[in-house]
Amino acid sequence: MTDRYAVFGNPIGHSKSPRIHALFAAQTGQDISYQAILADKHGFAAAVDTFIAASTGLARGANVTVPFKEEAFRLAVQRTSRAEAAGAVNTLSFEAGRIIGDNTDGAGLVRDLKHNLGCDPAGRRILLLGAGGAARGVILPLLLEGPAKLMIANRTEETAARLALEFARLPGCAVGVKPEGAGFPQLAGCAFDLVINATSAGLSGAALPLPAGTYAPRCVAYEMLYGRETAFMTHARAAGARVADGMGMLVEQAAEAFFVWRGIRPHTAPVLAALKEK
Repeated sequence: MTDRYAVFGNPIGHSKSPRIHALFAAQTGQDISYQAILADKHGFAAAVDTFIAASTGLARGANVTVPFKEEAFRLAVQRTSRAEAAGAVNTLSFEAGRIIGDNTDGAGLVRDLKHNLGCDPAGRRILLLGAGGAARGVILPLLLEGPAKLMIANRTEETAARLALEFARLPGCAVGVKPEGAGFPQLAGCAFDLVINATSAGLSGAALPLPAGTYAPRCVAYEMLYGRETAFMTHARAAGARVADGMGMLVEQAAEAFFVWRGIRPHTAPVLAALKEK
């Protein structure tokens, strides 16, 4: 009896998730099917219901990508603490008629940094660019790694400050460093060991107004987007930073979802190598 999984999005044709999970299943000997489903922009919940109903009791879970992560958060009747902190869900589990929501994005980022890039966030000065959904999903996992500093920077200083204050008040952050919020001009004179771009600037080709000196020696500059050279990456490389894109995060967040569903953590290195080779 093949357990069924899917990824919902709009658009969805570009998704690498079916291939990633097929490789995970082959590696671990799990009997699953995984499909990409294009959901109408106003019909996400209906698409999930249809998938569950058509699976005749074999639907076990689903991934969720843009633009449905916030709607998936509302659809879930039970949510993990990391989903609650992110305010968004990218992993659904279907258990005994209940829909459980989780968010594996932050865990995927941290695992990519630590295990693939050799960049442990612990003790580092971290700059997180952006204050939208992509940033929200990774703040708590980064804080739990024990950085020396976590600065959230946004074009609108007030938005960054509100987001930082929200996470500073979380009980899970009480023993760690408090995140700070700033506008880009306030970054002058500050240097960081890890700079993460969670803005959408890479989609438009826009450059971010980062002051000189943002990248400390041996800094890692991480672009959450993958599959393209963004202005952020070009600028960081020119400043002497080591640059990485979000392909590793994509694979690692998928592995975290696979672990949530199957209780088995697949090896990500061969899957990441296969994707990069293609």
